[in-house]
Amino acid sequence: MELSLSFGPFSLLFMILVFSIGNTSIIHASSDSYLTLDYYASTCPTVFEIIRKQTECAVLSDPRSAALIVRLHFHDCFVQGCDGSVLLDDTVTLKGEKTASPNIHSLKGFDLIDGIKNMVESECPGVVSCADILTIAARDAVILVGGPYWDVPVGRKDSITANYALADTNIPTANEGLIPIISKFMYQGLSVKDMVALAGAHTIGMARCENFRDRIYGDFRATSGLNPISASYLSSLRSICPPIHGGENNITAMDNVTPNIFDNSFYHTLLKGEGLLSSDQEMYSSMFSIQTRELVKLYATDPLAFFNQFSESMVKMGNITNSESFANGEVRKNCRFINT
Repeated sequence: MELSLSFGPFSLLFMILVFSIGNTSIIHASSDSYLTLDYYASTCPTVFEIIRKQTECAVLSDPRSAALIVRLHFHDCFVQGCDGSVLLDDTVTLKGEKTASPNIHSLKGFDLIDGIKNMVESECPGVVSCADILTIAARDAVILVGGPYWDVPVGRKDSITANYALADTNIPTANEGLIPIISKFMYQGLSVKDMVALAGAHTIGMARCENFRDRIYGDFRATSGLNPISASYLSSLRSICPPIHGGENNITAMDNVTPNIFDNSFYHTLLKGEGLLSSDQEMYSSMFSIQTRELVKLYATDPLAFFNQFSESMVKMGNITNSESFANGEVRKNCRFINT
């Protein structure tokens, strides 16, 4: 008897993920065993207040600062865990992560973290890690633009290393498909639900022409349809970003409805097929988006569900740790350089 096998999209998705994860060496795990809510209760009891005030000054001065800080935190945690490695400058003896392809044009706001660190150091010298400052500031930044609150476990150490190669490979990029992105999140110990919720941070983000050019000259019209509003939006995007060369650094909001407010509007853009980045629209439009499509619908219709899951997923991401940073790490005096 001849046996015939056929695979639907979900079966194929499962097989690809199993293969990709099974062939990836996981060098760290998600864990909060080192972290506590009261880590600085006796050594720097005012640290949360200091960070909140400094973050508030930055966001009130420029609402875009919120997205910059959250993006720094995300890119930090996806390389060696949340250990402040993304903050390190290149030196003669250390190759930092700032010039890796996913970071070189998209990461800003290092000066904001420097400013917060200086204020914390003046109050509690040598006590609070840059990794903790970045994690707390990301929470406060989200709150300041209308997002949810969550408790931040602390006690991270700053790494004395960075990893340029991992920054190049671990961080999701704008034109990646759904399967590779899910794989990158699962590698970090984060679920599909975490991925869709954390992508919601794009409700306050900006994107460069270089990162959405392929989308607006590719399948944008197919996913958004031919309605006049979508056509007008597409025309506007193409005026910002030319089809071949030039304008790489021109920017536009990933949520063009409420770009400076942390809400669930981002998911509505995906329902309309108007996601600016291919990687975002894939969560709703890809043939593999069985689970992610339903989550996009849920977060679009239930903002509380989005806020609750985003808070939970941010804690989970913030708790990605690298045991080496606890064994060999330090509290940097300057977030850009290891201590000498």
